[in-house]
Amino acid sequence: MNQFPPSIPKGTRDFGPVEMHRRDFIFSTIRQVFQLYGFQPIETPAMENLQTLLGKYGEEGDKLLFRILNSGNYLQNVPIECLHSGEPQKILPFIAEKGLRYDLTVPFARYVVQHHDEITFPFKRYQIQPVWRADRPQKGRYREFYQCDADVIGSKSLLNEGEFIKIIDEVFSRLNIKVSIRLNNRKILAGIAEYIGHGKQLIDITTSIDKLDKIGLDEVDNELSKRGISNKAIEKLHPLLFLIGENEEKLNELQSYFTDNHLGIEGINEMKSVLEYASAFEVEAKVIFDQSLARGLNYYTGTIIEVTSLDVNIGSICGGGRYDDLTGIFGLPNVSGVGISFGADRIYDVMEQTGAFPHQASISTQILFVNFGSHEAGFCIRLISNLRANNISAELFPETSKLKKQLAYANAKSIPYVAIVGEDELNTSTITLKDMTSGTQEKLTVERFFEKMLKMLSKD
Repeated sequence: MNQFPPSIPKGTRDFGPVEMHRRDFIFSTIRQVFQLYGFQPIETPAMENLQTLLGKYGEEGDKLLFRILNSGNYLQNVPIECLHSGEPQKILPFIAEKGLRYDLTVPFARYVVQHHDEITFPFKRYQIQPVWRADRPQKGRYREFYQCDADVIGSKSLLNEGEFIKIIDEVFSRLNIKVSIRLNNRKILAGIAEYIGHGKQLIDITTSIDKLDKIGLDEVDNELSKRGISNKAIEKLHPLLFLIGENEEKLNELQSYFTDNHLGIEGINEMKSVLEYASAFEVEAKVIFDQSLARGLNYYTGTIIEVTSLDVNIGSICGGGRYDDLTGIFGLPNVSGVGISFGADRIYDVMEQTGAFPHQASISTQILFVNFGSHEAGFCIRLISNLRANNISAELFPETSKLKKQLAYANAKSIPYVAIVGEDELNTSTITLKDMTSGTQEKLTVERFFEKMLKMLSKD
């Protein structure tokens, strides 16, 4: 029997202790900011009914849904003509009724509809869970990854957009990541589509120009042409995509194109209000109005947001926007919402490449007690219990081994301090404390030892 080495699916990853400590640092930082702004946690299942997911992410998004085969003989209900057609799309509805969630926003909308009688509106929720996309794995793009979402639903106030921009600014400031926050409005994009004479093809236009940074203008033009956008319209589109100047200048110039274009003007006025709120919140990151920003998700109706790192070229690390009637497709109309989503995996990659992780983000145990035997271990256990009661992470090396081996263990785990209790220390009720960073050590009384540990290591 052939023995193959174990492996995991492409686009997924294992995380060891160091990675997990760093990921927890990212999650806890984001969670703390969400809670600071009054958001409450929820969770939804990893799988949803396909009817919940399909049609919410556009044509390309539907292709990236991971479908789950029905239990048992999943082929038994497939019509013979479908089986012999050779067309998988005809078979899928009969063999897969569920799928892994593509994002957290659509499941959240479903949650709101199912639980609206229990919810106080406006409802501010956050959710930190994995999502799955059947994408081609590449740098910064995974098939399984975590999103950290926050949404306000049941409020049309543009104050929410301003607060989300401040939340983005706060999170990345705490994570020590320099970012650019780009903004646009789907109503502005709808106004542009109307201006070039293709108002009914907004989705075709936004799906294409959303790829501008990835494939360049020529390829975007080719794609627009294939989607039925006339050459004359494409020529009219170009100057609108490349406006220059400060935010107010670009908005004013764009407004000059929108004579009698009421939806476009509404989008411009909303964008000006959002920018005013961002200024009132004293956002420190650069906030840029970018009229070419599209974001491909079909459910956005107003403000759209995209955040990129200034130091690492890895694509979007946070994004979001307003959706005016996402719950309507589940039977609860006219409930407006707005939200953002932090991409934890890309944020991790940025922080790793820029060295932004603090040293303590990789530390679990704060102090290791050396094990010289049962008597010494008994003395150490009482000390360890006291430290743990004060929220200090401490451990005793489980075996009686040479000091060199135990110190090597501490180094391998980046444990900053080692407590040595040998025969001399046991007889005098003292502890020799070794600083593993500097290599220095000192002998302390039990009382002085606890005073020093509480001062240096307490996680209040």
